[in-house]
Amino acid sequence: MSVPDWFVFRGTGEPHDGIDRLPPPPPWRDFDGGPAVPGVPRLGSESGRRLGTSTGGTPGGTWRTEELELINAALYLRRPLLVTGDPGSGKSTLAHALAHELGLGRVLRWPIVSRATLREGLYAYDAIARLQDAQLARQQASSAEGGGEGGIGRYLRLGPMGTALLPYERPRVLLVDELDKSDIDLPNDLLNVLEEGEFTLPELERIADREPRTDVLTDDGTRVAVEGGRVRCRAFPVVVMTSNGERDFPPPLLRRCLHLDLPSPGNDQAGADRLAALVHAHFGQEGARPDGGPDGSADGDLAREELIRSFLTSSPGSLRAADQLLNAVYLTQQVATPALDRERLAQLLMRPLDSGERGPR
Repeated sequence: MSVPDWFVFRGTGEPHDGIDRLPPPPPWRDFDGGPAVPGVPRLGSESGRRLGTSTGGTPGGTWRTEELELINAALYLRRPLLVTGDPGSGKSTLAHALAHELGLGRVLRWPIVSRATLREGLYAYDAIARLQDAQLARQQASSAEGGGEGGIGRYLRLGPMGTALLPYERPRVLLVDELDKSDIDLPNDLLNVLEEGEFTLPELERIADREPRTDVLTDDGTRVAVEGGRVRCRAFPVVVMTSNGERDFPPPLLRRCLHLDLPSPGNDQAGADRLAALVHAHFGQEGARPDGGPDGSADGDLAREELIRSFLTSSPGSLRAADQLLNAVYLTQQVATPALDRERLAQLLMRPLDSGERGPR
């Protein structure tokens, strides 16, 4: 597939500087936070685990044209992507692919659970630790031991979303993982932050007249200065929100997002190509063992191509995840058992997720 000139994210897995050629945002998505925070942490090891170590990303030609169009539209418009699909369809991996190819550093991941709140994603304030330190400081002062509690910034830490909204010169990648696991309020609570690109820390606002600039800890483990108790982005982050489709979202949230639906692995030729590319990215273009199977016998090897073909063709219409195929490829290349036993093992690992079958006996 030839890549249109306007694509910033090409889906090739090859890092490039295309993000620097992104045109200015539309006026209603132009933010002016500051002072600018230079640089970002390097891509984390979690991205390598997601993308594979062989190519560093998904090889070109495995993304559908309409998928790339929606992804790039979100980059141009500075809008979040709401990515839906079955488990194992590559929703979370997209955030790591964007960070890797566009050179945007470590992915900021906010895993959503039923008790998650907006404040947890923005920042945390450890008031109890501050109180304990204040009490200790008074005790030390009364015994002439010196010491002190320190500034309030010691007790504040920005969460993944709060860190993503810092005024970085280049956008950060924020993964809001499994938003459909949240309670009913969180999607609505996100509306203002996603629209305005800013939030406040009341603990710092109250003391802004005497402490206008406070250093706080970020989700990356570094310290940055927050002025006036307000955080406002400069380059709106690349936000990827994933959902397994377990609930519907309110229209105001959908209005602020671009919706990308990823089909299950192997539902069509493009999906099959992406699945094969994922296997090759993790295991290389050649077999992990050049002699064939783990017992050194070529005819004892259950080839990866056979496993991929079996994954794609058996139990059509059933729900299965790409992780199951990766597990089967790895284990059948490592265990020293006869070919028939390895085939049974592969079938056990690739059983449909939505069926009660007990697997081969």
